Amino acid sequence: LCLSVKPGVRASVQRVNENKNMHPLLLSALIQIESHGNDLARGKHGELGALQIKPIMVRDVNRLMGAHYAHAQVTNRATATFIANAYLSHYGRNLSDESLARIWQGGPKAIKRSSSRAYGRRVMRELEKRTVKDSLIVATSNKLQTFPTK
Repeated sequence: LCLSVKPGVRASVQRVNENKNMHPLLLSALIQIESHGNDLARGKHGELGALQIKPIMVRDVNRLMGAHYAHAQVTNRATATFIANAYLSHYGRNLSDESLARIWQGGPKAIKRSSSRAYGRRVMRELEKRTVKDSLIVATSNKLQTFPTK
């Protein structure tokens, strides 16, 4: 896959790929809340895909990244994930996962609105479930891999 980007955008792409402040399972939690994992989900207000991305977000990310995504492409999980990472990396620098979830639901100014708190808490509960489940899987796989030596 070769994506042509404007000069000077390469650093932005690298920042998206190195978004260290975001929990690795946050997008997974957002996907569960938004669509229960349905890549072909359609929302009431034009949202598409597993992350329920609106056309305005695609335009915003295209502007920020110098990319040329079409809104219809967000039904592809990899494309949707890239757009989500780009959006949250740009608008959510050094913010908590709950604040990132609130931005995802209500845009860059959502953390100033109390109406986004419930959504943020809901995503955090889902993230906690996924973190515990992930920890159990790792613990179980580590246990299965240990063999007694003779």
